[in-house]
Amino acid sequence: MSKMVQALLSGMLITFILDFFLFLGIFQNYIRTQDIDLYYNILFADNQNIFIFLIFSAALGYITLYQSKKISITIIGILSFLSLATLITPIGYSVGKMILMKSDVSINMQRFSYRGDIVYDGREIIVFYDYKFKKILNLEKNKIVGEY
Repeated sequence: MSKMVQALLSGMLITFILDFFLFLGIFQNYIRTQDIDLYYNILFADNQNIFIFLIFSAALGYITLYQSKKISITIIGILSFLSLATLITPIGYSVGKMILMKSDVSINMQRFSYRGDIVYDGREIIVFYDYKFKKILNLEKNKIVGEY
């Protein structure tokens, strides 16, 4: 049992570090370029999937502690490279767009209807690019009628 706990905790540390750089690249190169008023901590916390996190934590912990050093260094090195690659502007923007943007969505408000792209779906506000107005709108979630 202690080997499983040790592997999980070690994997959690590695996964947190990889996630930190992944979301840092998205924050710097997608959130800031879209001019979205958002703190890094909120982005990081709101977009974590606990199941994926635990699977990666267990796998990376096992690989790090109980596999050969060559395999461990290779896998952690590749994942670190991929995570750090988001700090490069075009890659970070593309990854942020892939993870956070929803294209061609229709949103109905109490008085108006909008069609466009959801740039970021936040806690209370949706940052929305409207095709008709050709500009970014901040829509309050509590005023949206129906699903989007």
